Amino acid sequence: MANTETCLKEALASIEGATGVALVDYTSGMALGTMGGSKTFDLNVAAAGNTDVVRAKMRTMEHLGLKGEIEDILITLSDQYHLIRLISGRGGNGLFLYLVLDAKRSNLAMARHQLKRIEQDLEV
Repeated sequence: MANTETCLKEALASIEGATGVALVDYTSGMALGTMGGSKTFDLNVAAAGNTDVVRAKMRTMEHLGLKGEIEDILITLSDQYHLIRLISGRGGNGLFLYLVLDAKRSNLAMARHQLKRIEQDLEV
C-alpha cells in the first residue's frame, strides 16, 4: 500500500510520456494531490473541469439504466491523452486519478495498465 504522494511520483516516473497527474475528489472537484503540469497547464483547473466529465458520465449511465462501473475515461487531443481512472475499493469512493500524457511519447495501452496497478496500490 502506498500513500498519495508516492503513487503520484510513481505515475510520473514510471509511465512514459506522463506530464502531470492528480488525485481528485469528484464530489467536491478538489485535487487532493498533484504532480507535474506546467505554467500553462494548471492541474487544479483540469481536476475541477474533469470532475464535470465524470459526473456527466455517471448521470448518463444512471438515465440509461447501465449497471456497469466506469473503469476509465479517455480523452484524446491532437497532442495529449487525458486518462481518468476511477478509484475502486479501500475508501476510494468518489475519487479518481487523472493522468496527462504526451501523445508522441506515450504508449496508451501501457499507461492504462500501469495506472491500474498504481490505483490498486493506493491507500487513501
